[in-house]
Amino acid sequence: MERTLAKEARQKTGRRVRLCGWVHRLRDLGNLTFLMLRDRSGLIQVVLEGKDHPELRQETVVQVEGKVVASDKAPDGVEIQAAKVEVLSAVEYDYLPLAVNSGVIKEGLDTILNHRVLSLRNPLVHGIFLVQQEIVRAFREFFRNRGFTEIHTPKIVAEGAEGGAEMFPVKYFKRRAYLAQSPQFYKQMMVAAGYERVFEVGHAYRAELHNTKRHLNEYISLDVEMGFIQDEHDLMAIENEFLRYLFTVLPERCGEEFAKYGVELTDPGAIPELTVGEAQALLKKEYGKSLAGGNIDAEAEKLLGRYIKAKTGSDFLFLTAFPVAKRPVYAMPMADEPALTKSFDLLYKGLEITTGGQRIHSHRMLYEKMVAFGLNPEDFGFYLDTFKYGVPPHGGFAIGCERLTMQLLNLANIREASLFPRDMERVTP
Repeated sequence: MERTLAKEARQKTGRRVRLCGWVHRLRDLGNLTFLMLRDRSGLIQVVLEGKDHPELRQETVVQVEGKVVASDKAPDGVEIQAAKVEVLSAVEYDYLPLAVNSGVIKEGLDTILNHRVLSLRNPLVHGIFLVQQEIVRAFREFFRNRGFTEIHTPKIVAEGAEGGAEMFPVKYFKRRAYLAQSPQFYKQMMVAAGYERVFEVGHAYRAELHNTKRHLNEYISLDVEMGFIQDEHDLMAIENEFLRYLFTVLPERCGEEFAKYGVELTDPGAIPELTVGEAQALLKKEYGKSLAGGNIDAEAEKLLGRYIKAKTGSDFLFLTAFPVAKRPVYAMPMADEPALTKSFDLLYKGLEITTGGQRIHSHRMLYEKMVAFGLNPEDFGFYLDTFKYGVPPHGGFAIGCERLTMQLLNLANIREASLFPRDMERVTP
């Protein structure tokens, strides 16, 4: 008999089925036992006749055969009248370290992450990664449908896009290599190779000495690079378009998950913009907060998010025209204001989720920028040589997948949006 999933049972009323999953909850009423079975699709009620089922405990893995019957009292309108229950894997514990069958897990985040596999069985936690799956799916759909090619770039590299700082060294045979901070070099090289438009879903690594609610040392980066652009506004426009697409498909595909988190998504519309200079003036005027240079710190992001939400109703804000001092090497300077760059960040609910901009495509300019920044151009020969042979005007951006997931679901800590988070303290599980 073919296996039936819990979600499929409603369509099989009156038929005998076989289900497999975990015992989510048990309720003994003497001659009847009600068992909530959980599988990857959700929950379904199973009714067992007879007394005592000592072999069944919460999280026991079972196989159930029985008849699907309609029931007004069952959570999904149907239940399984069990003819046979087989234990596929017994459990061995004195107590569960965290609540799998409750709504919100009340144990602390460290306990949740120390028992990550168990915590992922909780339907509310489980839903986070169903949403994240659909973010990635929508990202791939959107950019493939607009002529972008998906690429897969190396994660062991000789040099980083930002030099040797904040990189994890790797012993690579007889030399030192690093874990990639970003696929930027390779994205640009693929544009130069004639693919013109590329994207990647891949891991990125940053050895940042941060242990905050918004930082991870390994994260999923949703990267885009696009050739033959006019300027950075082409990139901002396509990201805006992607977010409008995302906010259309997510409610259709993850309605139950968003309902559990009390989140309702609405069309982002046209995303408002402020230059960094305008944002700093606003922060000074409205909140008395002074920031030097092109700095926009975490507190400033929150204040700007709050201000834009109140003024425009938007949860998003593009920050543009970062100074060369903040984006010194690869970002294209503005022709009329060479101290500023054609770059941007995107804030969502007061948190930066994207960095991007138009890149320099002139070999000479890029070489001079590297020298001025204190980088040795010879260390980047594999990258620089590309620009000797004709590279179109281009640019790109990267979206932090975990940050986007966190902000969509209003999670308190980015680690909740990472399956197995890596930070300054955690390399297991």
